[in-house]
Amino acid sequence: MNTRKSINLVKDYWDNQPCNIMHSKQTVGSKQYFDEVEERKYFVEPHIPNFANFSKWKDRSVLEIGCGIGTDAINFARAGARYTGIELSTASLDIAKLRFEVYGLRANLLEGNAENVHSLFKNQYFDLVYSFGVLHHTPNFQAALKSIRKLLHSDSIFKFMVYSKNSYKQALINEGLEQPEAQTGCPIANTYLKSEIRNMLKENEFKCISIEKTHIFPFKISEYKNYEYVKHEWFDVMPEKIFNTLQKNFGWHLLVDAQILVP
Repeated sequence: MNTRKSINLVKDYWDNQPCNIMHSKQTVGSKQYFDEVEERKYFVEPHIPNFANFSKWKDRSVLEIGCGIGTDAINFARAGARYTGIELSTASLDIAKLRFEVYGLRANLLEGNAENVHSLFKNQYFDLVYSFGVLHHTPNFQAALKSIRKLLHSDSIFKFMVYSKNSYKQALINEGLEQPEAQTGCPIANTYLKSEIRNMLKENEFKCISIEKTHIFPFKISEYKNYEYVKHEWFDVMPEKIFNTLQKNFGWHLLVDAQILVP
């Protein structure tokens, strides 16, 4: 399948049900809706605010690749970043734009894809390029890395999350007990080993500053869909220290910090 067709399949998938669109029962587009989406997202993925470190980017330029419906986006803007977001899904982007209107904040929100993101910006660099849970859905990760590199200066940070191959969730997927996304039929959801990420970064003239693993989802899916947070019995009785050790070694999220290699 050619890359353009693959990208269209990914776009259609997320247009059909934007990521986290079901995180609230409130009217989509209302302030109550956006508040609940944010609360739920960071409750089940509490590592995101620490990883993004929103306050660090005050008065600095931030580009988010794959802004979705704008949850991290709004927090970068609240913290005072000069925020730009790109999104492949038109439906997601429209909701993100509405979100900024609701909160009275400014952003530059554009439709585009990761594999040629540099073409949207002429002679422009960003202090941070951030992408959480997006690059594993792109058909050509290598092309995305090449494009992203053109938007970074020597002191820029590139922070991203991709799915981990050696993980608790991937083991369940392999046995047909889980799927990579909340909705079925995701056309591309690649997973990576730490070594694979380090090698791809090196091949594209990045240096890997840090890479760590986290996030095991402990809740029962049927209850979770009804906004009830009931843990599986084995996680409910597990000491926090042991659960955190499991996340560190078998988590679904690989959190990566990188910079460009400067000759």
